[in-house]
Amino acid sequence: MHPKGWMTMTGNLRSVVESLIFVAETPLSLDRLSSILEEYERSEIRAALEELLAEYELSGRGIVLVEVAGGYQFRSRPEHADYLKRLSKTRPPKFGQSSLETLAIIAYRQPITRAEIEYLRGVDCGGILKTLLDKKLIKILGKKDVPGRPLIYGTTREFLELFSLKNLASLPTLKEIQDLVQPPTYEEQGELPLTVSAGGEETGE
Repeated sequence: MHPKGWMTMTGNLRSVVESLIFVAETPLSLDRLSSILEEYERSEIRAALEELLAEYELSGRGIVLVEVAGGYQFRSRPEHADYLKRLSKTRPPKFGQSSLETLAIIAYRQPITRAEIEYLRGVDCGGILKTLLDKKLIKILGKKDVPGRPLIYGTTREFLELFSLKNLASLPTLKEIQDLVQPPTYEEQGELPLTVSAGGEETGE
C-alpha cells in the first residue's frame, strides 16, 4: 500500500530523477536511483527514466539524456561538438595507433594478460599499459591462475563513459574508436581480427 501523499510524490518523480542525474558526477544506475528513492517502487523509477529519455530525445534541446556505462547521464548533443569546442580549449584525449590497438585488444579480449596482448600486437606494450592505467581506461582485474601468476587487465567504467557505451556489447570497431577520439590522419588499415570473448561483460563497477 502506498503512503499518504503518494499521488503528489509520483507527480514529482520525473523532476526528482532529473535533478539527481543532473547533479551526479557519474552516470546514475537504476539500482543507485532505487536506493536513493526508497519511497518509490523500482518500476515507477524505471518508467520515469523512460519518459525522460523520450522527452529529451524529441524536444530538440541542446542536451540529451543517455544511457552510458550502466547508468544515465546528461550530455550535450554530438552534433553541437564544433560549437562547444569554442567555449573551452580543452580537447578530448588523443591516442596514437599503438595505444588504440592495445586498448581495443583489451576491450574485446578481456580479461587478458600483458603477454597475450604482446602476442597479438607483436611488440612490447609495457609503456602503453602504464599510460592506459594512468588515464584510468584500464585496470588490473587480478592475477591469472597459471605459472608466474601474471596480471590480467580489463577496461573500466571511465572507458565506457569516454566512448559513450552502455556496456561492452556496444563496442564499436577499431576504426570507429579512432574516428571518435581523433580525425584519421593515417592510411586506411584493416581492423584487428578481434571477437568478444564469452565472458565479455561490462567491467565498470
